[in-house]
Amino acid sequence: MDKTNKKEDKSTWAIGGGLITGLGVGFFFLKYSTFAFIGSTLIGLGLGLMIAAIISKIKQN
Repeated sequence: MDKTNKKEDKSTWAIGGGLITGLGVGFFFLKYSTFAFIGSTLIGLGLGLMIAAIISKIKQN
């Protein structure tokens, strides 16, 4: 992967964005439950991974 192709690939941004969103939502739940914080972080990570897979599949076609 050269530098021009790496700049065009934004699927990694989806993973980070999903994780940050999960952390943000998790901080609201942290007051009530630690497991809800961990769960929302994992859900955000999973969502980011799914979006990244969809983006890379669309770019291949």
